[in-house]
Amino acid sequence: MQKNTISLRASVLALTVAAVGVTGCATTGGGMSETGRNTAIGAGVGALAGAAIGRDGKGAAIGAGVGALGGYVWSQHMQQKKLAMERATAGSGVGVVQTADNQLKLNIPADVSFDTGRSDIKPNLRPILDQFASGLSSQPNTEVRIIGHTDSTGSDQLNDRLSLDRAESARQYLAARGVDARRITIAGRGAREPVADNSSDSGRARNRRVEIFLGERSNVATR
Repeated sequence: MQKNTISLRASVLALTVAAVGVTGCATTGGGMSETGRNTAIGAGVGALAGAAIGRDGKGAAIGAGVGALGGYVWSQHMQQKKLAMERATAGSGVGVVQTADNQLKLNIPADVSFDTGRSDIKPNLRPILDQFASGLSSQPNTEVRIIGHTDSTGSDQLNDRLSLDRAESARQYLAARGVDARRITIAGRGAREPVADNSSDSGRARNRRVEIFLGERSNVATR
């Protein structure tokens, strides 16, 4: 029993040193790619968590796996996709940002995406979705989330249905252009997540929107 405890403490110490070392590489460069740094950090932190909760050393190994699989990475492909989407949406009012958890987010206002009360895609949204779909069929590690939103006009039942129908229309459009529909999840939030005041016309216009997220898992996640 004492030997196991000593061995576990030694493992935790070694993992701590490894995690700190990886974090140092991540902050100073260290010649490691962005994808490699994110995966290694996740594995190191996960291993520490597993070792802390495990009593027989198995927790460290389990924690390492969970840490490596736990998040998205911002790869060269993701950066290239962000730049391509910025070019495709320039001057359109569509917001293109990298989120804190390394997803690419498109915030698409209603004047670009859908007419009031309708879920069929407007013509000026099509080239944006075409560019978004480009190359994703050859990127099996990517995941897409589409979330529809409405303003507060109308009943909750109507808005929930409309926001979901809009997300579904976007999913069908992307699937028709080669994106695996099984990698696309959708949700309709109705009027529950406003980004502006619904008491004004301009605020309601901002709240009528579709958000599309693209995330890339590390290669470790698909092995």
